[in-house]
Amino acid sequence: MRAIYGLTVLAPVAIVGGYLGWNPVLIFVLSALALVPLAAVLGRATEELAAHTGPRLGGLLNATLGNAAELIITIFAIREGLLDLVKASITGSILGNILLVMGLSMVIGGLRNGAQSFHREHASMNATTMLLAVIALIVPSVFSHTIDQVNHAGVEYLSIGVAVAMMVIYGLGLVYSFRKSDRTAQEHKAKAPQWSVKQAVLWLVFSTLLVAWLSEVLVGVVEPVVEMWGISEFFLGIVIIPLVGNVAEHLVAVQAAWKNYMELSMAVAIGSSQQIALFVAPLLVFVSLALGNPLTLVFNVFELIALAAAVLIAALVSLDGESNWLEGAQLLAVYIITSLAFYFLPL
Repeated sequence: MRAIYGLTVLAPVAIVGGYLGWNPVLIFVLSALALVPLAAVLGRATEELAAHTGPRLGGLLNATLGNAAELIITIFAIREGLLDLVKASITGSILGNILLVMGLSMVIGGLRNGAQSFHREHASMNATTMLLAVIALIVPSVFSHTIDQVNHAGVEYLSIGVAVAMMVIYGLGLVYSFRKSDRTAQEHKAKAPQWSVKQAVLWLVFSTLLVAWLSEVLVGVVEPVVEMWGISEFFLGIVIIPLVGNVAEHLVAVQAAWKNYMELSMAVAIGSSQQIALFVAPLLVFVSLALGNPLTLVFNVFELIALAAAVLIAALVSLDGESNWLEGAQLLAVYIITSLAFYFLPL
């Protein structure tokens, strides 16, 4: 992780390069690399602040700020009208967490520790929640074409209604998990905070502001980068942007599996996917209305197929409460196959 934090020095270079009009590809690479450690600092500050506030408020902080870096990037993309990029990044984040991160964790953990176990009840609940999230994304996507022929505004209203329902389910899930954690609190010891409240708040504010600044620089060069690299905006959003915003979190999950804490690794991977699907995506619908660029929860058929396949295979792999390196390799194979397909997709 220390090597990752060293990339922070690239932040001022990327910002200066943006103002001086350097090569767009260079600016994109510099800002993307600089965002990785800043996302890690943002996540660390959130965890430290959560350690001071107790399990309930701390859990709420982690649940709302866990994907703050990616949320900031997508907000700037919405402001620039890059709605397809935003929806692709939502899909890519979910796929990345339940296929790439979970798969890599199972491979690394399985090769080092053999078969690893985790709570079957948690796995079943997570699988059900992710299936619900995919259904919530499929419904407006499938019905939108027919609704649009009769009432164009109806598609937007449907997205708003679905967004409200998704956020309600997410909130109910938090309440359930908090009550569950209260009943089992004696089994776990809270991690002692290493930063003071003042330090955590200062780092949280500093990293948030810098992430916002770099996000503006990154989003500003998306279109020229797409042209120069010869890739689609869709591929950029579904593969590259999610990796930039979530690398630090991905490393936490893999390190946990390496240390044989598979329950924690699964919680990070699945929890992040749920947060993206049930909180971040619906929140972006309302943010887009405020910014004057309405975002609907209408995804293309390729995204829906990939999401459904990913959630299904992840559920089948995890429902027995045990993982091994072969199952992880299977998840990675699905991620590689879908990424290749998205790369060649002419969108």
